[in-house]
Amino acid sequence: MSRGRFQAPRGTHDVLPPDTVRWQWVEAQFRTVCHRFGFQEVHTPTFEETELFARGVGEETDIVAKQMYTFTDRGGRSLTLRAEGTAPVVRALIQHGMLGSAGVHKVYYLTPIFRYERPQAGRLREHYQAGVELLGAAGPEADAEVIGVGTEYLAAVGIPDAVVHLNSIGCATCRGAYRAVVRAHLASVKDALCADCTTRYERNPLRIFDCKVPRCCELVTRVPPIVEHLCAACRTHFDGVQAALRAREL
Repeated sequence: MSRGRFQAPRGTHDVLPPDTVRWQWVEAQFRTVCHRFGFQEVHTPTFEETELFARGVGEETDIVAKQMYTFTDRGGRSLTLRAEGTAPVVRALIQHGMLGSAGVHKVYYLTPIFRYERPQAGRLREHYQAGVELLGAAGPEADAEVIGVGTEYLAAVGIPDAVVHLNSIGCATCRGAYRAVVRAHLASVKDALCADCTTRYERNPLRIFDCKVPRCCELVTRVPPIVEHLCAACRTHFDGVQAALRAREL
């Protein structure tokens, strides 16, 4: 066997010294910030039942439709390499009875994520994510705390002037009404959408915002933001998040 015959798969990379020292430092900063906020670390398996991601992320998302590494094991079960961080964490807490107990659960993870995407700068097929989950508290202060973790972490790794852009996805009622708004604003240009977004227009027009095709990105700029179409309860929550962020001076 000749030297160099095998190479890392396309869309992956090796981390070697001295980069491992910087890698460990970046992870250490995240753990330090999370512990300061009272979050505890969790680990979940590298693969899960495929249905977990299909239901948790959404069957119509690009992640599920195009980007998952899915395989059938020898027992005939459909399994998928970890495609995102939230669904496995929630599954673990439910499975072990933690969400059934009273109180707030604050956990974080540092984990590899697998997506079959076209490799490019900043986008790898195996990459690492740092994330937090705050479960059991639905108030705006909880959202503000999660955002606070993110901004403190960025400052800890030398990015002190990060700008927070705040949005809302509303509730099921808001999103149902907003789908009609999106369709109405794009009706006259529907034929200019890419093939994927033409399908999304009929099935779930909110997914058009995920498209990376320049023409589609330009067309959705004419759609008013969802924050202009929130129901009363979601508007109150959104205003509360902004107030909580101001109290944190964010």
